[in-house]
Amino acid sequence: MDAIAWIAEQRIREAMDQGLFDNSPYRGRRIHLEEDESIAPELRMAFKVLKDAGCLPPEVELRREVASLSELLDTLADGAERQRIRRELADRRLRLELLRRHR
Repeated sequence: MDAIAWIAEQRIREAMDQGLFDNSPYRGRRIHLEEDESIAPELRMAFKVLKDAGCLPPEVELRREVASLSELLDTLADGAERQRIRRELADRRLRLELLRRHR
């Protein structure tokens, strides 16, 4: 364990001993972090920094677009509009697959 991790661990333990976490709303419950499970663990921090700076990698942006289009498709009843969204969704999925293959 490096020095910084050791110091952090000691400060967390001191705070726990002082009861600073006793009234936490998440006490005893798992905290869901907004990490994308499909992103390799060694890339998550870099992606988070880029996300916080407003610069998402193309793969992450495409995944968001796919999710949005999928949700939109579920709400549409109109045939012509559904077809257009299906084409856009297929296009984004194809781009995403091509990005994944060229890593």
